[in-house]
Amino acid sequence: MASLIDSVLTAGKFIDTPAVSRPQAVAAALEVIASYSASNSGINLEAEMKRLSSYADLIQEALKVK
Repeated sequence: MASLIDSVLTAGKFIDTPAVSRPQAVAAALEVIASYSASNSGINLEAEMKRLSSYADLIQEALKVK
């Protein structure tokens, strides 16, 4: 599995191509959830997975050059 940094950097390269950047943004969001889950902070994994699309949306928006 790619690292979070690799997922974000790859998504940024293809931000103008939604079909390519979306899977990368989802991968980055999954990395964030996995890291949070590994921290033993009492994560509700089902709730986090339901937020996955929202997290990916935020990542894609953050990668847009303004």
